[in-house]
Amino acid sequence: MSLPIALTCGDPNGIGIDISFEAKKILKNRIPFFLIADIGHIKSRKNSQNFKEIRHPKECLNINENFLPVLHHKFPEIPTLEGAQPGNALATTEVIKRAVKMYNNKEVKAICTNPINKEVLKKGCQFKHPGHTEYLANLAGLDSSVMMLLCEELRVVPVTIHVALKDVTKSLTEELISNTVNVTHDALKRYFGIKKPRIAIAGLNPHAGENGTFGEEEIKLITPTIEKLRRQGFDIIGPLSADTMFHEEARKNYDVAVCMYHDQALIPIKTIDFYGGVNLTLGLPFIRTSPDHGTAFELAGTQKANPKSLINALKTAHELSTGRT
Repeated sequence: MSLPIALTCGDPNGIGIDISFEAKKILKNRIPFFLIADIGHIKSRKNSQNFKEIRHPKECLNINENFLPVLHHKFPEIPTLEGAQPGNALATTEVIKRAVKMYNNKEVKAICTNPINKEVLKKGCQFKHPGHTEYLANLAGLDSSVMMLLCEELRVVPVTIHVALKDVTKSLTEELISNTVNVTHDALKRYFGIKKPRIAIAGLNPHAGENGTFGEEEIKLITPTIEKLRRQGFDIIGPLSADTMFHEEARKNYDVAVCMYHDQALIPIKTIDFYGGVNLTLGLPFIRTSPDHGTAFELAGTQKANPKSLINALKTAHELSTGRT
């Protein structure tokens, strides 16, 4: 039996609800999905006439293509659309947890998540996780997971994710780099059909340290880890200077770029495809994607938010889950 994708609402004061409606308008019923959100929040939006409430995920398979199926989840407050609203923080996390439960109950084939605001969650419900990726790993009973960002031209994976730049060096370990490469390698084979993945690894320092001139992390940590991975059979190049590994010609030499920190990975992919990038969490027992952007509080309710990233995230979740249900 075909199963739908569960789409979480994200922060209700953000653009998640808006772009969910726009995604439905474009995708119609080509990709079956439903939104988990408060019906009251839906009715407060301008395009509220274009939804149908459902009681169970499978009901979305029979909804008219012009209507967004919505599974009600009660929130304590109606969104003000004026930025941070910590009173809805706990319910926001509960929606994510509910989607994971649906997957575990075999009611959905994948999960797609609209953006959350970490500051709001910390203020509103003492959210202890750095972000979505880490929270989903916790819900899956795992210590960690890996974040991949992808578009048609590039795939990138940061080794450290939501870590302050001053803490990156002490966060990097041989175990973390090796685990990131292993999980990424397996995902490229499993999800993307790449039999012999080619992995490029960025250095940490300018010019990949230039033989210790600008830092010794490459000499003491990154290069020895790469050499060990090569002996295990991985096809790896690096450590590469990050400022020369993302131009068009360089990208032909690898299937994924593994970077040492958040912005080293996200700046190139957002430069190449700012509106269309997709966040894919690797290492989970379920498929999870999300748009590669934040809550954009300033655009909520204006009908100006670009839905392309969410549309691509839903397409990716659908394609990767084919044959798994």
